This record gives sequence, structure tokens and C-alpha cells, in this order.
Amino acid sequence: MPSNRRHVLAAAAAAASMLLATPAAFAQSKMKVAAIYTVPVEQQWVSRIDKALKAAAGRGEVEYVFSENVANADYERVMRQYAEQGNVLIVGESFAVEAAARKVAKDYPKVAFLMGSSGKPQAPNFSVFDNYIQEPAYLTGMIAGGMSKSGKIGLVGGYPIPEVNRLMNAFIEGAKEVNPKATFTVSFINSWFDPPKAKEAAFAMVDKGVDVLYAERFGVSDAAKERKVLAIGNVINTQDKYPETVVASALWHMEPTIDAALAAVKAGQFKAEDYGRYSLMKAKGSELAPLGSFDAKLPAELKSKVMAKQQAILDGKFSVKVNDAAPKTK
Repeated sequence: MPSNRRHVLAAAAAAASMLLATPAAFAQSKMKVAAIYTVPVEQQWVSRIDKALKAAAGRGEVEYVFSENVANADYERVMRQYAEQGNVLIVGESFAVEAAARKVAKDYPKVAFLMGSSGKPQAPNFSVFDNYIQEPAYLTGMIAGGMSKSGKIGLVGGYPIPEVNRLMNAFIEGAKEVNPKATFTVSFINSWFDPPKAKEAAFAMVDKGVDVLYAERFGVSDAAKERKVLAIGNVINTQDKYPETVVASALWHMEPTIDAALAAVKAGQFKAEDYGRYSLMKAKGSELAPLGSFDAKLPAELKSKVMAKQQAILDGKFSVKVNDAAPKTK
């Protein structure tokens, strides 16, 4: 091949390479998304975020990486690291590191941050979300109130913060609708992931006559199974592991939240806003889990009441009150 012919082909190849590297081509590439978790990824709450992001990765929309068990002292460093690595969306839980997380967001205004938070959005790029699943929590409370023979119901939670309190309060109100005379024992283990401690707290309640336990934390359902009492699940459905113990669960689906954020980032329209609305039942962000192995065990009248209340919620005819105050034993 003549020398000038080789030069022409080389030039053409270089031109083609440059065309492939245009901004338009980059726009078609996968978005880089990172998540930061302070607990193991299998913990109920963060597992929902992880599941939604893995679904987006499975569709080929994003490149997803995450860090788990990140200490509060390291959270800011990890956030900055992910921002520097070119991630366009960073997801996490900033409850215990609000100041640090918001500081990082200010330093990287072109990066979208979607954080679990009790606070408000922070312009221009710090959006917040939360597990507003008080609607199905109310429904599970109705089931607990109807299934308890002693009328004594126990609730074991992580910390008495709004995200936990509102679910417990909704659960209690649901139980009281079915059984106004029900009493409630409330305990917090002051940890997001300590199954043995949650289990011991549940044992103490059963020893006092509690026969239905609200399992806000891992470990409670194990105690219920061992003592042969019933449990109500939270955030995820564990009935397959406890078919004779977990009656029902209030499920949280993060897909609507994550998908809305990804669409906003892709369109270049991400802004500081509250994504809490995507956790409501009407947005398919939460639901009452199928009754499964307990479907035939629930009294027909109770099941009818629960289904009617669920429909009223979906139709906008019944609103579950959001009460973020710490629930107390009563």
C-alpha cells in the first residue's frame, strides 16, 4: 500500500474516533451513580435503595457503585471521593451527618445529591427523601389489633427519630381502630443494626404478655418465632423466612423515588426538592404485603375492614396522620 494511502486511512480513523467522542455520544453513556450506606447493605432500609439502583443498572441506565458500613466520621470523605470520581448522582442517608453532607453538596453544585434526611431540600442540588410508608403501617396495625388475643402489642425500634416514630404511631392508630382497648409497649435499641439487642428487647415484651410484635428492626421476628407469638414486618417482606410468624408487612419501594431522580438528572433538570411523595401508596412507593401464608388465617371480617381501609387510602378518602413524635408505652 502506498505511503500516502496509509496516511489517508490513518487520518480517517482519527476523525472517526473524534466523532465518537463528541458530547452527544457522551450523553448516551451510562450515568455514574454512587450510594453511601452507614449500615450493611442487607439492612432493611438501605436494601430498598440498593434494590432500586441495581434495577436501574440492570436496565443499562447507570453504572452503580456503593460503600457500606461507612462510619459517620468517614461519611464526608466518601462523599467527596465519589463526587471527584465523576458520579452525577450520589444517594445516601444523612440523618446523623446532616451538616457534613450539606457542606459537600455546596462544594459540588453540579453533582445531584439525593439523601435520606429529616431536613429540608437545600438549593440547588440537595434533595431529600424518606420512608413515608405510614399508610401500609396503619393497615398492619389494624391486622395486629385484630390478631392479638391478649390485646398487648409490642413495638421494637431503632432510634426514636421521625422516620421511625411516624410508622410506629400509624401502626398504633391502626391497631386502636380495631381494638380501642389495646395496650402498647415501646422500646428503642439505639442502633440501626443490632439483631441480638432487638431480640432481647422483644423477649422482655413477650415475658410481659405481648403476643404481637412490631418488628421495625431485624431480630424481633426471630424472638417472635422462638416464643411462638406473631410479628408484623416493616419495609421488607420476610414472611418467606417466617411463614408461621410474620402476619403482614408494610413494604417500601424505592423505585419510584430513584427513577424520578434519574430522569431529572438525565434531563438536566435535577433540583433541590422533597421526594417523600414517591413513597406513598398512590405512587406505588409503598404497599401492604400480600398476606400469603396468613391469608386464610385472618378472620374474614378483619380482612374486609383492612381491604376497605386500603381502598379508602388509595381513593384519597382516608388520610393517615403523620405523627413524628416519639411513641410511648401506654
